[in-house]
Amino acid sequence: MTTTTDPNFGAREALRLLGPYPDDWVPDHADVDHNVTIVGGSGTGITFAFALRRAGIGRVTIIDEAEDEAHAGVWLNRARMNKLRTPKNLPGPELGIQGLSFQAWYEARYGAEAYAAIDRIPRLLWVEYLNWYRQFLEIPVRYQTKLVRIEPAEGFFRLHLEVNGIPQVETTRKIILGNGFVGAGGPYVPSVLTALPRILSAHTADAIDFNALRGKTVAVLGAAASAFDAAGVALESGAKAVHLFSRRSEIASLPVIRVRGYPGAYNSYYQIPDADRWFQAWRYRQFGSTPPTDAIERAIAFPNFHLHLSATWRSAQEQDGRIVAQVNDDVFEFDFAIAGTGYFVDPAARPELADFADHIAQWSDRYEPPANQRDEELSVYPYLGSAHEYQEKVPGSAPYLKDIHVFNPSGFVSFGLPIGDIPSIRRDVPAVVGRISDDLFFADWALHEARITSDNVAPDFDTSLYANAVWEQKVPVS
Repeated sequence: MTTTTDPNFGAREALRLLGPYPDDWVPDHADVDHNVTIVGGSGTGITFAFALRRAGIGRVTIIDEAEDEAHAGVWLNRARMNKLRTPKNLPGPELGIQGLSFQAWYEARYGAEAYAAIDRIPRLLWVEYLNWYRQFLEIPVRYQTKLVRIEPAEGFFRLHLEVNGIPQVETTRKIILGNGFVGAGGPYVPSVLTALPRILSAHTADAIDFNALRGKTVAVLGAAASAFDAAGVALESGAKAVHLFSRRSEIASLPVIRVRGYPGAYNSYYQIPDADRWFQAWRYRQFGSTPPTDAIERAIAFPNFHLHLSATWRSAQEQDGRIVAQVNDDVFEFDFAIAGTGYFVDPAARPELADFADHIAQWSDRYEPPANQRDEELSVYPYLGSAHEYQEKVPGSAPYLKDIHVFNPSGFVSFGLPIGDIPSIRRDVPAVVGRISDDLFFADWALHEARITSDNVAPDFDTSLYANAVWEQKVPVS
């Protein structure tokens, strides 16, 4: 039995048994810098990079506008939960290679008993795991590289970038948008807050200085997970009081999305008829996003936390440096307000898509729901293809859209999960990579046809290898 104190031993063995990476089989194009550009360098981006490498697709680059690894993604920035909201054993970036899984990584460092003792993955340990994954697999990420504009060209895209603040243009054949909620549209801020001085409010997507809220009275608008997380951090940071306002008469508690997580529905969801996919998205919106129990418990543990139900803000204004808000028939004063109100999805709101956003097919272009299921917010979600690619609003108007694959929450109505989160990795990363592989292969079919039918290869042996074993009929002597 082999024993080792090297925590990476199991991961190295898994890769060794898997065999070497395939050679890059994609022909170079003189006018193209990259075969695939991945926008977003956190867990999603590095998982795609690994999958593409395993598929033998070279010249892949990952760009991220964050300053460095610590500022990329949500986990050390906008995410404020103590534990991830997904089950600890959910398949993720390991892509079926168990030696690369969180469980294997964790047990190699802390032991199997320690893993059995945790109910969900602590957020900061997830960050450590992702950092290890990137470093162990030697996946480079180009930080301080912002995508400003995607310009379609003939057979490729020009990417207008800001690299360390300096404009730069690069070219790519394929794009994967793995840039999270912000890349899908942007933070949704209720209009009642937008008229206030910016110094008095923030969205949970912002970098909030919670230490500055010590001794202050804070309002939180919203009642999903991010709202309760923000309330919890504010209370832990010493806020004088935190008031959380929910439009609903009770906190959403029925996790309707969870019941479709079994393999049949999960794997076949894209093939569900449009009417049923729309209904599932609409139904989810009706029930609301469910905060984890421990997120609620984190806030209600403080006696200075106050929950307001059926409490819609009617107005808010600044007065003497504070917020005066009318909520139903009551008036409150706050030092600061946090919008935990989620995000909106709309390709037209993204400046990098401005050249062609009006060509992208939306759900409103493909499906007209019954009057009792209409939802303007869902209607602008992009109507994605089976590999998460944009589709044309008018066939033939923008054929290049099929080369942009969307792996962010824009895919929710089409695919039924919070796309870009851990649950979507196992199903959707292979689908996207498989389509990219097909597209790149057939785009250069003439070259590949010549390659696979070529006789320009040295024989493994000549006839001398078996000459002495060739049987010959002896001629009888007459």
